Amino acid sequence: MKRLIPFLSLALSMGQPVVGHAAGYKEVEVTNGGTVTGKVTFSGKDPAPRIYKITKDNDVCGTGNRKIDYVAVNNGALTNVVVYLDKVKEGKPFPAGLSNARIVQKGCEFRPFLQIMRDGAELAAVNDDPVKHNIHTYELLGRARKTVFNVNQARPGTVKKKVALKRGTALKVECDAHDFMHGFVFVAKNPYFAVVGDDGSFTIDDVPPGKYTIKAWHGKLRELKETVEVPAGGTVTVHFEFKGR
Repeated sequence: MKRLIPFLSLALSMGQPVVGHAAGYKEVEVTNGGTVTGKVTFSGKDPAPRIYKITKDNDVCGTGNRKIDYVAVNNGALTNVVVYLDKVKEGKPFPAGLSNARIVQKGCEFRPFLQIMRDGAELAAVNDDPVKHNIHTYELLGRARKTVFNVNQARPGTVKKKVALKRGTALKVECDAHDFMHGFVFVAKNPYFAVVGDDGSFTIDDVPPGKYTIKAWHGKLRELKETVEVPAGGTVTVHFEFKGR
């Protein structure tokens, strides 16, 4: 499964505060910020990948079965996890790339499988296949979900939709025309997040000193959380362990 390309940082203009797009968050200059590091692991039985039969548009989508490993474990490390600080009111600027997030439908797959976008920004849905797709996104609300947008893309092209979540932190992405297409979008409400590496490690830097709730989000597993106190100019380490049955 492909990893996300790291986003470039957005520099503050002339050192002045900039109001962020995400409601309730303000971009300011951070001095003597701290760092949160750690690792996300998985213990217990690793669920087998889900197998879907490719039933249509075989010249574009392929033949046989589509295997999706929702819980991807690499030598004990859990991948496709986003670790983030919850309800941060102000701090460093958002990464520039979050305002131009794209999901490309290519070969009847969502690429990337896990995308990151900024809350309140536009998400571009790109149909790069010569077949009809219908991208359907759902806000994840615990075990429930709610439609955010549902767009028919009968031909190649791009549709942009604004995404602003009130309660959830992520979207499940499906194609109503192909039931074997699945993906996720994490919707960042502040820039203090990190997508874990292949070894499960993460780093969140330039954090204003203070006490925070830190959470580990995964598209299929229950979200985990801890409390962390970030020292000025220092580093604190937090580990998350997801458990299988």
